[in-house]
Amino acid sequence: MDLSLVSNDVVVEAQLSETEEAKRQKVLEYIRSLKTIEEAIEPYAEQKRELKAEFKEQGWLSGDEISLAVKAYRMLKKDQDIDELVEMFNFLRGEK
Repeated sequence: MDLSLVSNDVVVEAQLSETEEAKRQKVLEYIRSLKTIEEAIEPYAEQKRELKAEFKEQGWLSGDEISLAVKAYRMLKKDQDIDELVEMFNFLRGEK
């Protein structure tokens, strides 16, 4: 191709189009991989729903108790500081 006939703007636009296409391909690749992973974990998600339903049906825990237990568990697992959570909670409520 004789680039003397093509302006710099066209060359830049062509490069952007190639970059955009490469990005689009990576987005599609990510979505395909994510879909595969989500399909693979769905049986486990169903088990979690069934576990929660059983504990509620048996009257062992309420929905709120389960939710709070899960939040506490995740905070402990991440070694998060409860005082920081309380500070943020109070800040969002407008308290000091």
